[in-house]
Amino acid sequence: MSTPRSSLSGESGSANAAQSIIRQLRVVFRALQNHSRSIEKACGVSAAQLWALWELHNAPGLRVGDLSHRLLIHPSTASNMLDKLESKHLVERRRTGMDQRVVSLFLTPRGEDLLRAAPAPAEGELNRALQALPGQQLAALESGLAALLEHMQAHDEQAALRPIAGDD
Repeated sequence: MSTPRSSLSGESGSANAAQSIIRQLRVVFRALQNHSRSIEKACGVSAAQLWALWELHNAPGLRVGDLSHRLLIHPSTASNMLDKLESKHLVERRRTGMDQRVVSLFLTPRGEDLLRAAPAPAEGELNRALQALPGQQLAALESGLAALLEHMQAHDEQAALRPIAGDD
């Protein structure tokens, strides 16, 4: 039994679209990797760490939970990132106010110096590019990615709370 031509062309079109999307995703991931490497080379910190430094510069005294919310990462991931930044003497944790359990985060003078020489965008290349998309395109991309994840049966909510591999 032969398959109708329209069905074949539809399958071929879907296969071509899938291949195109795979290529485009590879370009996105490589661009993010290259951006992070250039940040690391220029500043000695990852792109995610640089974003954290900018957030602390813009809002001194943030708590770890506040910073994790701004960076869209899990608080434990933020805490691990802060350990690295603290070991480089870029960030300091201070107990402020009446409740000594509350830890506030501040840039050190060395952290401020790093930011003066740092490249932009502070919020990360992917976030900047997504924010630049028109609302309708952004909604379509969100819907399409949600459908892709559903078909992949990828439901790891913790994965969404970690920076892209190698960028923490």
